[in-house]
Amino acid sequence: MSDEAKLVEYLKRVTTELHETRRRLRDAESRHREPIAIVGMACRYPGGIASPADLWAVVRDGRDVVSGFPQDRGWDVEALYHPDPDHPGTSYAREGGFLYDAADFDAAFFGISPREAQAVDPQQRLLLELAWEVVERLGVPPEQLRGSLTGVFTGLMYGDYAARLAGTPASEWEGLLGNGSAGSVASGRIAYTFGFEGPAVTVDTACSSSLVATHLACQSLRAGDCDLALAGGVTVMATPGLFVEFSRQRGMAPDGRCKSFAASADGAGWAEGAGLIALERLSDAERNGHRVLAVIRGSAVNQDGASNGLTAPNGPAQQRVIRAALTNAGLRPQDVDAVEAHGTGTTLGDPIEAQALLATYGRDRDPGTPLHLGSIKSNIGHAQAAAGVAGIIKMVQSIAHGLLPPTLHVDEPTPHVDWTAGAVRLLEHATAWPQTDHPKRAAISSFGISGTNAHVIIEQAPGDPPPSPSLDPGAIAGHPLPSLDPAAAEPRPLPFLLSARSREALKAQAERLHAHLATEPGLPGVAHALARRRTHHAHRAVIVAETAAELTTRLRDLAAGQPTTNMTTTTATGGRLVFLLPGQGSQRPGAGRELYKTHPEFAAALDDVCAHLDPAVQEILLSPDDARINETFYTQTTLFALQTALFRTLVHHGLQPDILTGHSLGEITAAHCAGILTLQDAARLVSTRARLMQDLPAGAGAMAAIRPPAGFTAPAATTIAAVNSPTDIVVAGDKAAVEALITDLKHAGHKAKLLTTSHAFHSHHMNPILDQLQALEATITHHPPKIPVIGTTSGWAHHARNTVNFAHSAAQIQGADTCIELGAATLATHLKATASAMLDSRRPEAVTLLNALATAHANGHEVTWHHLIPQTGRVDLPTYAFQRRRYWIDADPVVRAEHRPAPGRATVELPEDEDERRQAIVELVRRQTAGALGLDRLDEVDLDADFPSLGFTSFITLELVTRLRAAGLTIAPTEVFDHPTPAALAAHLHSALSLVRSEL
Repeated sequence: MSDEAKLVEYLKRVTTELHETRRRLRDAESRHREPIAIVGMACRYPGGIASPADLWAVVRDGRDVVSGFPQDRGWDVEALYHPDPDHPGTSYAREGGFLYDAADFDAAFFGISPREAQAVDPQQRLLLELAWEVVERLGVPPEQLRGSLTGVFTGLMYGDYAARLAGTPASEWEGLLGNGSAGSVASGRIAYTFGFEGPAVTVDTACSSSLVATHLACQSLRAGDCDLALAGGVTVMATPGLFVEFSRQRGMAPDGRCKSFAASADGAGWAEGAGLIALERLSDAERNGHRVLAVIRGSAVNQDGASNGLTAPNGPAQQRVIRAALTNAGLRPQDVDAVEAHGTGTTLGDPIEAQALLATYGRDRDPGTPLHLGSIKSNIGHAQAAAGVAGIIKMVQSIAHGLLPPTLHVDEPTPHVDWTAGAVRLLEHATAWPQTDHPKRAAISSFGISGTNAHVIIEQAPGDPPPSPSLDPGAIAGHPLPSLDPAAAEPRPLPFLLSARSREALKAQAERLHAHLATEPGLPGVAHALARRRTHHAHRAVIVAETAAELTTRLRDLAAGQPTTNMTTTTATGGRLVFLLPGQGSQRPGAGRELYKTHPEFAAALDDVCAHLDPAVQEILLSPDDARINETFYTQTTLFALQTALFRTLVHHGLQPDILTGHSLGEITAAHCAGILTLQDAARLVSTRARLMQDLPAGAGAMAAIRPPAGFTAPAATTIAAVNSPTDIVVAGDKAAVEALITDLKHAGHKAKLLTTSHAFHSHHMNPILDQLQALEATITHHPPKIPVIGTTSGWAHHARNTVNFAHSAAQIQGADTCIELGAATLATHLKATASAMLDSRRPEAVTLLNALATAHANGHEVTWHHLIPQTGRVDLPTYAFQRRRYWIDADPVVRAEHRPAPGRATVELPEDEDERRQAIVELVRRQTAGALGLDRLDEVDLDADFPSLGFTSFITLELVTRLRAAGLTIAPTEVFDHPTPAALAAHLHSALSLVRSEL
């Protein structure tokens, strides 16, 4: 190669590398500037605000929710107030924005014991509940995020809950108060509870904490440290110290209200609150199909530095942070329409802030499109570490509704500001969002008393993303799936799945959904969201309904604790799933006909099976009244086809049985479904068996269902054809002998009924066909079962002749098992387990199919619902109905000594009787477990629940060990971990004690 050619090749390579370098730089810059989507919000603020919708209603309506001091925190409210600012130990304000239910918490939901719950700062408890709610509003079952790179960024500035107990005999909570009030644990507890593995950071920059947390979350997302982030802040004032402190400084409004930027401003009004938002990179949110409420275009954080005072606001620093946020967002000042200001109502801070806004956003701005200025603090007070996130939630809602709410308590704009210096207008009245040529945008400011300033710029969502694709968008060959467009689809029954962690919470969930339906009537969307976007807790209910009226009626019944038709309620037990396949006698004209029309997966399965059977089988099955279905040949072949199609339908919807069992013909179907027989062999066996039985002389034999006396034996010329239960027997044999038996039994007062059959099956009347069945059996290959089968046959010829002992199979089905009968309810009546039949002539087949699936789901088995529920756009649902109790430690606690064993306590005397000793140890473990957890009642200890779910921590585990040792039981802490339930631990202790006694 010549030197010139080498040079050309080198230049080409360098040019390519330069292009690649530029592309990487563009990608890096784009990622650094990528908007962050707000995909969920949750909050608690004064005035009973329990959701972003509640917050919007308060600010939209211009309501003032400031009110008096709380009466239940141990504050001496009467003595606390004094109008003189110089009076020591008192407050000249006696109102603020308070969370009156701050002490209330659903500890059991989060697996926290009552004892620990009291020691946990209410701020941490609020954040836990909000974290659950914000993930629910995101539309993701929280358990799906376990192990994910989800970050938690929380602002928190108070640790006074535990500090109140300094110097008091708080022995009941020793070992729990430290973590309970540690700021670092506020974020860490959320990550631990949910299993998040992204950064967990607690921020304390005072009043700017929640905006700083949001800024850090955005940076973490852009850097790839996390894929989802929860950001926000919380404030609960456990003591009135702030009111006392600011009374001395004369920094509070006497009436407790923030008069933001008003001439009448006379100080801050303190408040509490909590808010969390879920954040995601915009590209990820769109790819995941999450609803984008708004996007964060840019943010910035800085410090006042050495300014005019440690706690005094600094105008130049505020201007710098605003300009930095605009630069980060790639925007000009005129691109922002409104600012949710810090606006605490102080005569020093508000003018400085307003001047900074005028200097940044107001200058060189068209007076016709001024910057609109407001503050939520005028509604709720200054929520401190939760103030900034309140502003974000307010402005997200404001953008969505196209309305800028009024700022309250403004007699006139403060005269300490030259409002003519720029185009900034105070929102004294509600104002429609201005029409511009750019997306709606707002900025939110927070300035911490520590000197840390934060500014966040948000923008309206770029548009709702399309719904996420179906997990199975295809169709079964020859049978396209029903339309997934709810507007085009025929009304059809739908499953509505509710669940909770207690029976009372389940009722409350039903009540919430009932109220919600008044504003969200789209049933397919509700069904889809309940099935796919909610956690399925242990206490479950499934309602099958076709209309809103049906659903609301059944929700009222569920809320009242009155289950009705087409409603399944139970607790997921984790038992086995059993499919029951009935035999001859369960046939019904038209069975399966409705499913064939409405469920393509069933139709496809039936087509496939019928292709291996007599051509008339499918015709008979799909006819509403073909009498041939009662002819032995067609009875058995149609039942086999129907049951096989039903089995495939259940599997198609996600059910995987643990056991199969059948009755007579149903045992052959069970063998095929288990994989023992191929479809071709099973169809050949069923068809040949049925034809041979059909060709036997009819009328010579008979069958009867009887309930005989104890010690019954079949008389001459008869045999026991089936034992369905110890008291339900079928006898078969010569017709005269069977009829005589019926007469004798009835005369003796026993039930007996002649069955409508053409032959005496499972009796000596089958002897003529046994050789042919044995010859057929020799040509059939039997494969190892893929699903366990409970059966009583040792061969198909033997099976046709001898007794069907279904009672033997039923005895192996436990009460915790869930049974689904693939047909009408003929076998389920003989079982003690929960059972549901897929077909019931009294109800539409689409309903009975859903009820069967509902039974499985309610009992804890996985069901794939997406084939049965139309894919719709996003529908919001009520969040979880927490069942809260009050947890608040008074500053002078009364220690319940019975919760701790006294030193030198005497050993418990255990009974000599083995059974009594076993029960005594169980009760001892239960009692000491309750004491360690701080439970008031022994029945609150579920002996079969694992210790972590009961609320055990490592500290409480050691407490339990100490208690058991004090009672005289030698035990190491590791034994609690090795035997993870109270029942298992009690059994272990009993075994160990029995072994010691035997050695003695």
